[in-house]
Amino acid sequence: MAEVTLTDNTFEQEVLKSDIPVMVDFWAEWCQPCKIISPLVEELGHEYEGKIKVGKMNVDEHPNTPATYGIMSIPTIIIFKNGKPAETLIGLQPKENFKKSIDAALSS
Repeated sequence: MAEVTLTDNTFEQEVLKSDIPVMVDFWAEWCQPCKIISPLVEELGHEYEGKIKVGKMNVDEHPNTPATYGIMSIPTIIIFKNGKPAETLIGLQPKENFKKSIDAALSS
C-alpha cells in the first residue's frame, strides 16, 4: 500500500471525504522522532491494507491544515473517520498504542 502525500489542497478529498478511516502522520523533515516513527506508520499501513488509508503531511510545506487541527507537536498522528478526528497520538508511541487506536476507529 502506498502512502498518500497530503497537501492543504488535497486534504479534504483524500482524508475528509474518504470512505475508509485515514491515519494522517503530521511530520517535518527536521524532526528526528518523525523519522523514527515513519517506518512504523508504513508498516501499519501494510498491516491494515484495505481497512485504512495512510497519509503523510509535511507541516512546514503545508501549514494550514495542521493549524486547523491544532497540531502543536510533531509527530502527531490523527486517525480520521467519517471526516472527523477519531483518535490522536502525539510523539513517539509503541506500535501497540497505534494498533489500539486504529482498532478503536475501525470498530466504532
